[in-house]
Parts: sequence; C-alpha cells; structure tokens
Amino acid sequence: MYIVLSVDKSKELIVNRELKFEISSIWQLFVDLLFIFDYFLLSLYRFNCIYINFKPNYKTESMITIEQYLEENKERFLNELFELIRIPSISSQAEHKPDMYKCAEKWKSLLLAAGADRAEVYETAGNPVTYGEKIIDPALPTVLVYGHMDVMPVDPIDLWHTDPFEPVIKDGKIWARGADDDKGQSFMHAKAFEYMVATGTLKCNVKFMLEGEEEIGSPSLPEFCRKYKDMLKADIILVSDTSMIAHDTPSITTGLRGLAYWEVEMTGPNADLHSGIFGGAVANPINVLCKMIADMIDEHGHITIPGFYDDVLEVSAEERAKMAKAPFDLDAYQKSLGIKAVHGEEGFSTNERTGIRPTFDVCGIWGGYTGEGAKTVLPSVAHAKISSRLVPNQKHDKIAKMFKEYFESIAPEYVKLKVEYLHGGPSYVCPIDLPAYKAAEKAYEEVYGKQPVPVRSGGSIPIIATFEEVLGIKSILMGFGLGSDAIHSPNENYPLEQFFNGIRTIPKFYKYFTEK
Repeated sequence: MYIVLSVDKSKELIVNRELKFEISSIWQLFVDLLFIFDYFLLSLYRFNCIYINFKPNYKTESMITIEQYLEENKERFLNELFELIRIPSISSQAEHKPDMYKCAEKWKSLLLAAGADRAEVYETAGNPVTYGEKIIDPALPTVLVYGHMDVMPVDPIDLWHTDPFEPVIKDGKIWARGADDDKGQSFMHAKAFEYMVATGTLKCNVKFMLEGEEEIGSPSLPEFCRKYKDMLKADIILVSDTSMIAHDTPSITTGLRGLAYWEVEMTGPNADLHSGIFGGAVANPINVLCKMIADMIDEHGHITIPGFYDDVLEVSAEERAKMAKAPFDLDAYQKSLGIKAVHGEEGFSTNERTGIRPTFDVCGIWGGYTGEGAKTVLPSVAHAKISSRLVPNQKHDKIAKMFKEYFESIAPEYVKLKVEYLHGGPSYVCPIDLPAYKAAEKAYEEVYGKQPVPVRSGGSIPIIATFEEVLGIKSILMGFGLGSDAIHSPNENYPLEQFFNGIRTIPKFYKYFTEK
C-alpha cells in the first residue's frame, strides 16, 4: 500500500506560526488537530523516518541500478546514437567539412544533456574538437575520456547491404558507418556518465575530448593538447577504440606498436637496357634491391640492422602467461589465410609475434616492365616501400635514421641508393600493475564473469603515445568492439550486446578507480 501525503503552503504556514488560536467549537478543535497531525507526518516523511506499515511511492536516484536505467532509457539511447551516426563525418573528404562541425555541435549538446557542467567546440588547424567536463572537486581524481567523431569513407558503396548513414538494427547488431568505430564506442561513455550523474554515483571529475581527425592520423591534436595542456589535466585517459578477443572473452589492449615507414629508390644504369646485350655486365637494380632486402632478416627471423633490438622492452613472464590464455586456433588461423604454415621470429608464438615483437616488411616493390607480354629489359630503377612495426621503448625517429644509414652502407658501388623517411609514430605500453588497469580488469570481470586477457595489438594508434608524451598521462584502452564488426569496411556493425555491456562496464571502472 502506498500513501502520498501532502499539505498546501497555507496550512504549513499556519502550523509554523505560533499556535495561537481560540477554540470556538469542537469542530474547530478537530480541524486544527488534524492540521497539526498532518504536518507532523509530512515532516517525518521528508526525513525518511516514517515507515508505519508502508513505503514511500518513489525512487531516489541512488536506488536506480544500471539495469533499471538501461531498461528505462534503451530506446532513447539508440535514437540519440542514430542521430549521431546519421551525420556523415568523413574527415578524409573535404566536402564533409561542414559535417565535422555539425557532429562536433551534436557531441556538445549530448555532453551537456548527459550532465556536463560545460561543453565547447574548439577550433584547430584542421577539424574541430569537442571538449566537455564535470568538475565535482578539484581535489578528486580526474578521468579524461578520449574518442573520435570522424569516420572512414564508405567506398565501395555497392558492397553495403544498407545505407551506411541510416542505421539499421538487424540480427542483434547496429549496421552503419561509425556504429563501432568510434561513435558507438564513444557514445557508451556519454551514457555511462549520464547514469552516474543522474544517480549521484559519480565520485570523480570527468573530462571528454572528442576529435575529428583520428582516421587521418590526428594531425591537429598534438598541438591542441599542447595548447590546452592545463585544461586537459587528468589522472588517466580512458579510451574505447579497440576490440575484444570475443564477445565472451574480454581483453584489454596493453600495447600498441609504433611505426617507421620508408620509400627507397635504387638506380643502376641511366636508362632501361637490352637484357641480352647488357645482362650479366651491368647490375640489375631490382636484383640488388631484392638481395639487400632479403638480407635484412636472418634464418631465425631476426632483423639484422645493428642495434635494432637495443631498446626493445622485453615482456615479463607474467604478462606472457596471461597473454597465452587468449583463445587461439592455429589451424583455423592458417586456414582462414590460405597458408600451410606460419612464419616469424623463433622463440615466440603467433600472437606474440604480432603484438610484442618488432617487424620488418616490404609493403610494395616495383620496377622494370610490368605490362602484358614480354619485354626483355634490364631496368634502370627499382623502388620499394618498407615498414617496420616497433615495440615499446623503440623510438621511431631513431630507427628511421638507423635503417637509412645501415641500408646505404651496404649498398654496392654499382648502384645508387636513395632512402626517404615518409612517416612514423611511437609505440605505447600500459603496465598491467597500473591501478587504473586493475580497475578496468575488475570492471570487465564483474560484467563478463572472467578476467580480461591483456593483449598487445599489432596495430598503431600514434595519438595514444602522444598523449603520454605531451600530457604525461597513461591511457587505458577499454575496447568493446569485435573482430567481426568490419570497421573501415562495408557493412560495419556493432552488436547491441557489446554496446550495452560497455555502458554496464564503464561505471564499474569508475567505482574501482576511485576506491580508497
């Protein structure tokens, strides 16, 4: 049984005044006593002290669980996300520049509606950045949430089963460009934040930084971070722009490989020559270049550049043991790639080779005649594009110089060699004993029922390392995407289960991160 008590203000005023009234009749006495009793009950009700065989018919915000909040707001959450997805914020295409600003303003309104004290759209040399914050107490810890609002182009459009910018729910998934990368994953943080604000369970300060250039390498963000370093001060950066091993196997990305990338040009004779007349007497630059590249890796899979491994951060036995718990079917892996066997550095598993060890690869090679039919020429010039994935502690600028000097030193005198460094980026590693990592670990375990596996990603997100370099802040990569989400490809999707699990997990990170 629920009872709602109420009195109007005039009655309260009567009671609050010094009770000076004359009893003119039994009826007046009854009315006055009733007013007094009514006021007494109301006072008890307001202080939550009245429990006489009934409970108040209301919920305080703190009583609302995340499950209740999700159930009550699920439809609204999806509608808001779909509004965000419908904005074609493709950063690599100039015609979508207005859409970048439209998306930035949308994020501003979303953050304010979620409970941010302020939110602003900031100009950069390129696309805008949306910043928002809620400062509860400057003395409390601060979490900086990073995400990106830009998306990849949708080409080839004819391979999409649906309109890429009109989200559709089918087979338990959201199908649209940006559904996972990174609108869906960033949006989880806004809704988790909204829940914590609404329920009074937010126990730290929160800042948001949504950029518009991640898909084109974040060229403007380092300068933005330097310019607004004080505004961006935080204890940890929280990022959801990575994936999990499987929907039932959570993982935390603890490392990202760096990158160094070169283009080389090798010249032999000053023009293409007749291979019959000159072959055997004049060096073929393609042959020479191929031999030099092949010699860069020995029979054990080790890169032969002197000093290349000097700065490599070796992974502890503890972390390697945890990494080994990740489910991996070698036969299925080989079958999916159409290969009979894997190949790589001796002494390391396939997952370790792609996560914790550096690589040296030719990304492209060309020269001579490549048209239809035969043309017997000895080519004048050979070209190659070469990349090296780097692991923590390796400096991309140092490796760039190291390769150039070594490769030039071993070039024979009968060819001319030009090495051009195109671009690169630093690696990143998050220690598994970091308090914020432990908080994320507990959060995943509580939602998924098993401890997350630390994963070293073979890919690179250079801005994460830049955050550490410029802002001096470590990042926790709490991704909820799956390998099957087809990010950057046609028919990008994001399972609803992962979307809602993300909203369930993030508040638990805050809980454990702020525990004393």
